[in-house]
Amino acid sequence: QVQLVESGGGLVQAGGSLNLSCVVSGTTSMRHVIGWHRQAPGNQRELVATISSGGSTNYADSVKGRFTISRDNAKNIGHLQMNNLKPEDTAGYYCNIVVFSVCGVRGSEYWGQGTQVTVSS
Repeated sequence: QVQLVESGGGLVQAGGSLNLSCVVSGTTSMRHVIGWHRQAPGNQRELVATISSGGSTNYADSVKGRFTISRDNAKNIGHLQMNNLKPEDTAGYYCNIVVFSVCGVRGSEYWGQGTQVTVSS
């Protein structure tokens, strides 16, 4: 059974930093894209960043230059380093993985339970 567990959220002042982690267990496949998403109360869930198994990254415009997504394939962990945090970054942050076959066919998707990030002004 695939499980994702996020950690590292908390309360931080504007301008501060947090490093979120996502531990992936239950899968031996490294062919998965790791994504971080966030959802603030009353808003839809939005994509923050993704990283492929090969290390290619994508970011939402709102976090470019401030957030860095990374992964440790040996430990099956994803990270989201968040610097220069702003009050508008306040949200629940969720990690997900999308598994791809050897041929590149999209397979199953799994989600973590989320970790709260609160940025005070």
